[in-house]
Amino acid sequence: MRRSPGTGARRTVPLRKSLFARLLAVSALVAACSVAATAWLAVQTTSGAIRQEQGQNLAADARIYHRLLGYAAAHPTWDGVGATVRELAEQSGRRIALTTQGRAPLADSAARGAAALPAQASAVVDPLSVDTALSTGAGATGTTTDRVDPRAVGPFRLPASERTRLRKTADRGVACLGDFGIAADVVAGASGRPLIQVVGGNDPERIQGTRCAVDELDTPTATERKALKALNQLADACLERQGRDGVHLSLGLSWGQAAEPVPAEAVPVPAAPMATMPPSVEPRAVPTEAPREEPSAEPSAVPGPGDQQAAATSENDRAVASCVGTARREQLSSYVASPALLFIGDPGGGTVPGFDLSPANTARIAGAAALVLALTVGASVLVGARLVRPLRALTGAAQRMRDGEDTAPVVVAADNEIGRLAATFNDMSAHRARLEAQRKAMVSDVAHELRTPLSNIRGWLEAAQDGVADPDPEFIAFLHTEAVQLQHIIDDLQDLAQADAGALRLHPEPVDVAELLGQVAAAHQARADAAGVALGVRPPDRPPPPLTADPVRLRQAVGNLVSNAVRHTPEGGTVTLRAYGSEDGDAVLVDVADTGSGIPADDVARVFDRFWRGEKSRSRRTGGSGLGLAIVRKLAEAHGGTATAVSTLGEGSVFTLRFPADTTPPGTPDGPDAMNTTV
Repeated sequence: MRRSPGTGARRTVPLRKSLFARLLAVSALVAACSVAATAWLAVQTTSGAIRQEQGQNLAADARIYHRLLGYAAAHPTWDGVGATVRELAEQSGRRIALTTQGRAPLADSAARGAAALPAQASAVVDPLSVDTALSTGAGATGTTTDRVDPRAVGPFRLPASERTRLRKTADRGVACLGDFGIAADVVAGASGRPLIQVVGGNDPERIQGTRCAVDELDTPTATERKALKALNQLADACLERQGRDGVHLSLGLSWGQAAEPVPAEAVPVPAAPMATMPPSVEPRAVPTEAPREEPSAEPSAVPGPGDQQAAATSENDRAVASCVGTARREQLSSYVASPALLFIGDPGGGTVPGFDLSPANTARIAGAAALVLALTVGASVLVGARLVRPLRALTGAAQRMRDGEDTAPVVVAADNEIGRLAATFNDMSAHRARLEAQRKAMVSDVAHELRTPLSNIRGWLEAAQDGVADPDPEFIAFLHTEAVQLQHIIDDLQDLAQADAGALRLHPEPVDVAELLGQVAAAHQARADAAGVALGVRPPDRPPPPLTADPVRLRQAVGNLVSNAVRHTPEGGTVTLRAYGSEDGDAVLVDVADTGSGIPADDVARVFDRFWRGEKSRSRRTGGSGLGLAIVRKLAEAHGGTATAVSTLGEGSVFTLRFPADTTPPGTPDGPDAMNTTV
């Protein structure tokens, strides 16, 4: 086939428009950016590691940690900590940031868009587990067994009424001591409980000799008794799980028989404070006096019963102290803020300043970057080539199809997007080939169907012109029959063309299907009688629901089926028409059944094709143009229905038209009108 100038030789796609080149460029750009980002990140990470190895610590930032620890001890959440963080940042000239343990931001003194926080936090701010290296306030004893911040008092915090009452009692005690010449001050603890602090230099025995009544300061208030009871229950539950007896905790978190209350909070002074405070120290046992024994003249080398009892008591005290500490943390957990990660760094956002790379390190990083870039480009070339190869095959097949050449199916190498595109293209190519074959067959069929009547008319007219045939009435009738057959073929072709173009005009209106079948049977009764075929209408088993359709087109469709049935039914056979409703009442079905020769099973699917005949010789002995059933299917589809056929060879066939029932009462605004409808 000669190609037109516009479809000349296939040109290669310019490199700047090639999908392969674009994919390669994007991959190279992404690889370069990835290498650069990785190198920068490696430099920053290395800088942090070097600075940490140089021994940098947060000793100078202990004040920041202590301040935030106090905030966490006094607040159940971190809401509102931003102001404190900004104040500390202004005072220290450092960047301070707080995040949750999941690294969700809580507060940051840096502006939005600052550098990301480092991977390693400076400290963990947890009032229930104080870092003793940064704060010395974890317990009055300075030990590590109880690391609860003393400012975390939780349910032991006194309300205003109790603080006022105890404050008055403390003021009276201070005034009483003043009358005895003893200087003392009132100090408030973290829970709000007042504490009498005696100024140093006074003899404790002198203080005990006074008659100043301050016993109320040693008695737990209602708030403290409630909190102490809950704490005692938690501790006993812990001891019970270990198979130990419960204990009775006093206000100072001591257990056992104590000679006098043990203070829980006090300002360190030489003289002992005169009042206790809420539990904020390490739990401890109050030892009881054991009977003294006269020292033996000779020491015993074998442990006696007393030594074993002392060891058991020591082990029990450690277990009680551990359970009391666990109970305290469990009780305070809902009153303090959750643990947070503390980041302290430079104001610019980095935790440490960067450093300059040596030429050797620079060369190593450049070499690694070049290697990664080369590997990325190589992989991109391989992937791009595999990606573009099937696209080029599809492009070549499409160009051959455009030029009218036969195209072989494109190989589908994988089940991916391109593979599915190739499979779809193969289906389209096969469908186009089938359509082209049908078009050629249709042109041949139309030529054949038109040639026969035209040849007959021409032959008889030439015979009459030559005087061979006389133009008598029989001659005229024969020519008229051939002309009518020719007109019938042309009308059928026009109906199919309108249906294919969507220009088939319908005039829908309510139709009585039973009456319409009677009309069709009456119209074909003479032909059926002439063929010796019994034609009749069978009463429906289920009355058909209302139907709105074009009665003319509906009679045409049913008439084509009846004409076809009569034509293929031998003498003595029957053709039966029946209309009935579907089981669910949403459709009207019309059956045209005959007792003819039937259709082979392989040909049933083709009976509605254009110009198809069961007679392979395409003889027109039985009449028909080969378009009647194709028109039936188009008319059924134009009404929103279907046309199907069921046949048994040697027994007959049943053709069924199915139309959607009219569910809208006539005359309603949504119902079909009688105006013309183009389908």
